[in-house]
Amino acid sequence: MTDQQIIQGLIDRDNRVTEAFFFVKCRPLFCSIMRKVFDYEVDYDEFVNELYVYLMEEDASKLRNFEYRSSVYQWLKVLAVRFSIKKRGSLIDDTSHEPPYNGQEQQPATEQDGSAEGDMQRLFGQMPNKRYAYVIQRLILDDLEPEQLAKEMSITTANLYNIKRRAMAQLTHVALNDIKEYGK
Repeated sequence: MTDQQIIQGLIDRDNRVTEAFFFVKCRPLFCSIMRKVFDYEVDYDEFVNELYVYLMEEDASKLRNFEYRSSVYQWLKVLAVRFSIKKRGSLIDDTSHEPPYNGQEQQPATEQDGSAEGDMQRLFGQMPNKRYAYVIQRLILDDLEPEQLAKEMSITTANLYNIKRRAMAQLTHVALNDIKEYGK
């Protein structure tokens, strides 16, 4: 595909072009940028999702303003590095000094509640990504509105939903492993 076809496919939201471009052609470039810019592990899908939202803002104005003076890959490299520097600390797996999950148990109302609360706290403690545990705690257990939590975490609501999806998958994996260990 030519640079013009790639840009037009992205503007037209062509899933085939978007998938091939972001998840095949640009993967080595983005992985390199992520390793160099972030001092913590960033989820590739999370990075691409945020970059895509950024590119598509204001009716894809960034894509429409591409002047073809360089290759689309060279242009995107510069744009992605600048974007990454701006996003440092707000993409997935943030290692900020403020702990996202304090791990403190609340006093149970009943014995059964205490058992469930203790189980949840134990599973949260086993999750490798504490930010995931925090998102589940705030959205599901504390019943916080997604928009409010996204604002609190300085991320978009769409990004929060992606984090929640991965958090639930990780919690499920941890819970299944916990069941296997308990059965031994």
